[in-house]
Amino acid sequence: LASPSATMRGIPGLTRLRLKIWRRCTLVLLLLWAACWMVVSALLFLLHRSVFSERCTDEKSRRILARLCLDYSSGALTGDLCEDLCVAQKLVYKHCLYYDRGKKVIQADWRGQPIILKSKKEIFSSYQHLSMLEEVETQDIPETELLLMVALEVKNVLGLELSNNTMGPLWTRKKGPRWKAQVASMWSLLQQEEYIYFSLLQDFSKHVLRIIGTCGHFYAVEYLTAGHAWHKTLFPLESMVGPSLAGHRSRVRAIIDIALSFLDMVQHFDNDFSHRLHLCDIKPENFAIRHDLTVVAIDVDMAFFEPKMRDILEQNCTGDEDCNFFDCFSKCNLKIRKCGAQRANNNLQVICDKIFRRWFSPNLRGPLVSLPLQLQLQKAVQECAQPGHGETTGHHRTLKSLSELYHLLRVTQRELQRAE
Repeated sequence: LASPSATMRGIPGLTRLRLKIWRRCTLVLLLLWAACWMVVSALLFLLHRSVFSERCTDEKSRRILARLCLDYSSGALTGDLCEDLCVAQKLVYKHCLYYDRGKKVIQADWRGQPIILKSKKEIFSSYQHLSMLEEVETQDIPETELLLMVALEVKNVLGLELSNNTMGPLWTRKKGPRWKAQVASMWSLLQQEEYIYFSLLQDFSKHVLRIIGTCGHFYAVEYLTAGHAWHKTLFPLESMVGPSLAGHRSRVRAIIDIALSFLDMVQHFDNDFSHRLHLCDIKPENFAIRHDLTVVAIDVDMAFFEPKMRDILEQNCTGDEDCNFFDCFSKCNLKIRKCGAQRANNNLQVICDKIFRRWFSPNLRGPLVSLPLQLQLQKAVQECAQPGHGETTGHHRTLKSLSELYHLLRVTQRELQRAE
């Protein structure tokens, strides 16, 4: 028999063994839990995508355009691009870009020029029908009545009151053999917020996509390569402006120019229209850069003029988190449990947070710009990205940030020029 002292010496060893086994079992369980979590997350992600979007295929895209041309040949719709698409074959399908919650985005080639075809819905008949077209002879509808209907639809969609003399981009149709199809096509386009924005702003702003033409419910815009969050510089600079930007110095110079264009866009959207234009979904994917390094908003589904913005924000609430609408938010008044109609942040703050932080962070330092200037620029971006507190204070802070960033970016430009 073992002596009592030998038994006592064995107990700590047994305890250590049990502890080691317990640790290993715990580690295995944690690994199994992590693996299960990743599998469930992946399944939920795939389910989310299948619910809110559908697979983008060449076969379906060709079928959509074939249906469009069938409606054109039957006289249901028309547009200045229909003949080139459906008859002359001068507008040629290239490939499907994406489908998102019903929205169809397709790349095509028009007379050697790449373009993008867009529509909020797939089929022309899916849009709300204009009952007036059946009730009276279309040719007998006074143009003033049609302009009034356009103005009412714009007010309904954008929250803006427009006079007849400002609706030229939305109403360019002339009476003729396809007058009924023209009115029906116009009505389908007016039910698409993005089309209205691009049409109204393209003559006043270089920061929105240019509309090239329409066919029924589809409208064509210029082709530009969108940015992407995973890209090191957020935008594929080399593919946009050529191999001359292959060097580090050229990329830095381009980023400074693009940053200045972002500031121009902010000032433009804040001050140059009858109402401020709020961007509530700011990310690289919703912008593109032209060859002259101008920033262009290419997706404005979540852009709102001030009257519409106030309606969206002014909701019931129990806390500030209830007053968040994507990148636009206000404060909750707990006394009346109502969100403020005034946006608490602004376009500049979100751009500083989501775009400029990536460009002017410490890990992007380089020898091309002096260290003190780099640190000043980083500090200015950090301060700009912080939301203001109070309407008056926030406005003054925004103007100060805008002025300071302009100044520092111009100084950076001059340093880069001297280094050449």
